[in-house]
Amino acid sequence: MRVSWITEDKHAESVVEYGTKAGEYSAKATGVYTSYQYFFYNSGKIHNVVIGPLQPGSTYFYRCGGSGPEFSFKTPPPRCPIEFVIVGDLGQTEWTASTLKHIDSSDYDVFLLPGDLSYADSQQPLWDSFGRLVEPYASKRPWMVTEGNHEIEIFPIIYPQGFQAYNARWPMPFQQSGSTSNLYYSFEVAGTHVIMLGSYTDFDSQSLQYTWLQSDLANIDRVKTPWVIVLLHAPWYNTNEAHQGEGESMRQAMEELLYEARVDLVFAGHVHAYERFTRIYDNKADSCGPMYVTIGDGGNREGLALMFKNPSSPLSLYREPSFGHGRLRILNETHAHWSWHRNNDADAVVADGVWIESLSSSKACSKTPYQQYAANEEL
Repeated sequence: MRVSWITEDKHAESVVEYGTKAGEYSAKATGVYTSYQYFFYNSGKIHNVVIGPLQPGSTYFYRCGGSGPEFSFKTPPPRCPIEFVIVGDLGQTEWTASTLKHIDSSDYDVFLLPGDLSYADSQQPLWDSFGRLVEPYASKRPWMVTEGNHEIEIFPIIYPQGFQAYNARWPMPFQQSGSTSNLYYSFEVAGTHVIMLGSYTDFDSQSLQYTWLQSDLANIDRVKTPWVIVLLHAPWYNTNEAHQGEGESMRQAMEELLYEARVDLVFAGHVHAYERFTRIYDNKADSCGPMYVTIGDGGNREGLALMFKNPSSPLSLYREPSFGHGRLRILNETHAHWSWHRNNDADAVVADGVWIESLSSSKACSKTPYQQYAANEEL
């Protein structure tokens, strides 16, 4: 696990003490630190410490910098069942606070966020306030994120590359999956291979991301990890009036790779509403394609995307412009349950749910089209 925190004290140590009993720290790890400047803003000292190896399904107590408050987190289980919370476009509004409260009311193992975290939009103190807002939750469970358009923060000539604050504050384990960029990576947990793609870096067939994705998909062992899910920011399928077509070029570049690898689910943000599609490939229903879900309804300051196209597409099975969050509970190698929980004044109401069968367990989809063709040739 990587522990990240920020101090104003430039002399604070990048050290995490941890153990399995409250107040008793049997282990200690030292990490690295960084900082950045954005116009007249100077960040605090950003500490990053990787601790472990750790036991799965276990609670650890820890403190940062050799003093201060004690936190605790629980490591994910070694195998199924495992529960992911998935929500995009979080922001830091009253609706955000409501979403986080509803998420915290029921346990989960890993938090997945497909882009648009703080909505700082170059106002760097908003990155600090976002950190304070999510600390009670992000300190307890692993948060795995990818970037959205609000993380870009490009300023011509002075900051042409973008993502300076995002990369400094939210480093993900991209090197471990062979990626050369914090903007896309993958990891495995409890029988699930999770791929985080970058909608706002190059993705065409000549790009580093495309080449990396090809290699990452080719190396998945579906016996070890029968489930494969993908997260990205701009949706490839969308019947909302908002952000129409913004994920289309990425879909055209990469959709075939996901289809041939039998990816089970694709989650996107960007559109501030909830929408669940059937399994799709190339704009048509396909029982061997991924199930697509838009979950950009975390609670951001821009409000909801209220207008859906009419008539609805037969590919779209449920759509609603409300804030909420999703839960993917993977029960075993073959079955998972997806549910979307609508926010209201008091409770998170389960508004939509569906059982899902893994494509790796489907006899009809167990071979790629190329493999089926090759098998027929042998006959």
